[in-house]
Amino acid sequence: MKGKLILLTLLVLGFGAVILVRFFILDNQNAFGRIRVVSSPVASVFINNLAVGKTPFEDKYKVGEYILRLIPEGNASDTASWQGKLKIYKNALTYVNRELGSSDVTSAGEIFTTSKVDKPAKSGDLGEVYIETEPQGAIVYLDNDEKGVAPLILQEVLKGDHELSVFMPRFLRRTQKINIDPGYRVNAIFKLPIDESQRATESAKVTGGKESSPSAMVKKTTILIKDTPTGFLRVREDAAITASEEAQVKPGDTFDLLEEKNSWYKIEYEKGKEGWVYSQYAEKK
Repeated sequence: MKGKLILLTLLVLGFGAVILVRFFILDNQNAFGRIRVVSSPVASVFINNLAVGKTPFEDKYKVGEYILRLIPEGNASDTASWQGKLKIYKNALTYVNRELGSSDVTSAGEIFTTSKVDKPAKSGDLGEVYIETEPQGAIVYLDNDEKGVAPLILQEVLKGDHELSVFMPRFLRRTQKINIDPGYRVNAIFKLPIDESQRATESAKVTGGKESSPSAMVKKTTILIKDTPTGFLRVREDAAITASEEAQVKPGDTFDLLEEKNSWYKIEYEKGKEGWVYSQYAEKK
């Protein structure tokens, strides 16, 4: 009798495991969302290095993370391409808008996704907004009301249409309309383009309206990346070991030294992108 009870228990547990796999794991694997991509100018669309069409582009994809690349078409050879990561959520739209400039610093755009809030507000009329900006530290406005500095989470946002705007000195403001659904979070990533009119004005002030001669230029200090145990050196957002990783550089690479803080060097690791490397594995030249 005892043996039969053990066998019955094992059968019930086995059946429960099958149900779990069927309705949770497999269900999640078969879940889909949609992606919509628009750009100016028109660009070829690559998802995970596979050509899928040109902008405007829209299709459904399985839930997960993808690499999106946009390459300008036709006569836009002087326009910079763009690549970034994006997430597809179940039964939700991921919206990508890119305005491709002559370089990364003059390009702009937004990525919007919608996901469920982990802990919904007590009121059934509220949702959330999460805002990131590139560069970080832009001022966030919701319906023309200043809310704080990005990255920022706005909780208990009333359902319905709102105007979301971000601004940073020396960069152009970006504004988009968003819709808040109760119990959901709008995730917004803004890329701000540099304000070239201000940059030209500042340059004119520095040079007195004249072009600098080579003899007037100051020799820059260079940073050489040394060998590391991992074969690469992490570039961090701030001068701290706990700061988030922005990129990785290789031994032998050289960069201009922008700033020095404690045991860290600030470098421009990509055009328009700056970060900090640990001085133990870097050498001044």
